[in-house]
Amino acid sequence: MRSQPPRATLMLGVGIAAAFVLFGVAGQSDTGALLGGFIPARIGGPPMPDALPVWLTPLSATMLHGGILHLVFNLMMLGYCGKETEVALGPAALCLLYVVGAYAAAAAQFIADPHATIPMIGASGAISAIVGAYAILYGQRRASTLPPNVARWVHIAWLAAAWTGLQLLVGFASRLDGMAIAAAAHIGGFLAGLVMARPLLRFRYRQA
Repeated sequence: MRSQPPRATLMLGVGIAAAFVLFGVAGQSDTGALLGGFIPARIGGPPMPDALPVWLTPLSATMLHGGILHLVFNLMMLGYCGKETEVALGPAALCLLYVVGAYAAAAAQFIADPHATIPMIGASGAISAIVGAYAILYGQRRASTLPPNVARWVHIAWLAAAWTGLQLLVGFASRLDGMAIAAAAHIGGFLAGLVMARPLLRFRYRQA
């Protein structure tokens, strides 16, 4: 029996790439980032003329990218992890992971720097939720003498700690090079994926 093509993964990838091309051709990438990117300082602050409502910007920000390398890396991660995660959880669950990951990423970035005025853009946080789900679904656990439920949460804790440490190192290195990477957003999205993966898997097969 052939598996269904990863329609949701393809749809998200095409949408992200199309938005990048459209804004680039129109020469509005910087304007798009300002009006559609997530700006933590906007929460509780005065409204920005012409900007999208702040509650919508965690999602709109995922359609905006700062350059071709940023875009290509995110599409590679989405394609690799999204396909397998969609096979396990289904297209609706994949889209839910993406949306919840986007808001979890924005929340983490707000907690880390609530007064930041630089727009956070890119699908990295949302895709981190898919990566987190992929890690839980396909990551091999070591043999353990702990009870199964305890071992599962220890496995989740190790994955979360490893991803957090990696993102903090990437964030530190990027600052040394004069770049800004939203490490907190990546951590927030990944944690959302870790937490959601098993419940989504159980829900899917309960409905089967």
